[in-house]
Amino acid sequence: MGIVNGIVLFIVIWWVVFFIALPFGVKSHDEAGEEVVQGNDAGAPVKTLLGKKLLVTTGIAAILWGLYFWAITSELISFYD
Repeated sequence: MGIVNGIVLFIVIWWVVFFIALPFGVKSHDEAGEEVVQGNDAGAPVKTLLGKKLLVTTGIAAILWGLYFWAITSELISFYD
């Protein structure tokens, strides 16, 4: 696996994990029991926790990428027969 392939694969894994992590821990104003400000949607999140999600996503993506890299370098997975 080349450097460009490795970077692209990490970015793809990162975005997939990020989109999976987005809905976790989010509460709407209605669920939190807070008053909805006029002009806001009742389903809008109170706190998005984006900083935490970015760090967790990066860690999980690094682990998944490392497992994939290990599988390729140890020839557990081979694309060349």
